[in-house]
Amino acid sequence: MALIIPPKYKLKLLPETTEIAIKQIKEAFQTELASALNLRRVTAPLFVLSGTGLNDDLNGVEHAVSFPIDAMDGAKAEVVHSLAKWKRTKLAAYDIAPGYGLYTDMNAIRTFETLDNMHSLYVDQWDWEKTITTEQRTLAFLKQTVRDIYAAIRKVEALIYRTYPHITPVLPPEITFIHSQQLLEQYPELTPAERESEAARRYGAIFVIGIGAPLSDGKPHDRRAPDYDDWSTPDGEGYTGLNGDLIVWDTVLDAPMELSSMGIRVDSEAMLRQLHLCGCDDRKPLNFHRMLLDGELPLSIGGGIGQSRLCMFLLQKAHIGEVQASIWPDRQIQQCAAAGITLL
Repeated sequence: MALIIPPKYKLKLLPETTEIAIKQIKEAFQTELASALNLRRVTAPLFVLSGTGLNDDLNGVEHAVSFPIDAMDGAKAEVVHSLAKWKRTKLAAYDIAPGYGLYTDMNAIRTFETLDNMHSLYVDQWDWEKTITTEQRTLAFLKQTVRDIYAAIRKVEALIYRTYPHITPVLPPEITFIHSQQLLEQYPELTPAERESEAARRYGAIFVIGIGAPLSDGKPHDRRAPDYDDWSTPDGEGYTGLNGDLIVWDTVLDAPMELSSMGIRVDSEAMLRQLHLCGCDDRKPLNFHRMLLDGELPLSIGGGIGQSRLCMFLLQKAHIGEVQASIWPDRQIQQCAAAGITLL
């Protein structure tokens, strides 16, 4: 999206105080998340070997930052996009029982991002994954997990208000669930992004279900890689997809903000179906895919929650550069400075 300069933007915390508040949010939220979902923290890689199938393809078109490893005869490594597949292998390696899981700090470099208020070259998020049973591969279980995460976010929002009473809470008590097909039916003349915006503006916080499969107009709401989220299984309510995005309405920017992408992960049947639908059958021999097809990986649910975005939203900042150190175009720095937006 284009850079948004809010009219009459008022800085609510000085940069020095902002740094303290960032630490407070990150410490409090990961504690709330771990408690709500029964997660334990693990250490994650910054890069993985190419050709293993472990790195995520996101929308399927992005390219990872890569480099040769001199000490390994030039073998190529690539900076992770996210850790959806890696986390699932760790559930198996640690033999984590159903009902329990792990979370980690994921850091990535995405050179393809359009730099604006919410997008940076540097990505930091809490990646989490939880072992589930066959019976839990349902829309109802997905929704309850979303409610648990949303409740954790609201608890930290309340904590920030108690610490900084001039930053008043804006999130509604409940999150609204809506399928991407329902959004299409309600707003057929709008683009998917515009549909999300209208719904987020109306409800304050939404979870858009079913992202990746073609809708009734023949197009997906958004693209998803075929080998981690399950976007093709019927959900029992007349639609398909057991995944989605958590989106809130940002009152500073007057725009929607995606805080999390998550979902029940593919089982072997869903992965084979989605690989075929996307023309990616050649991935089946890769290590990750072979492990899944051979029954070596547990069923799971997981996702990522943006750390800087959550801080930006809860501290009511206008630019993600106010809560993380990154690189920005000179013109963007100048525009922000003129509007009283201080980039770290």
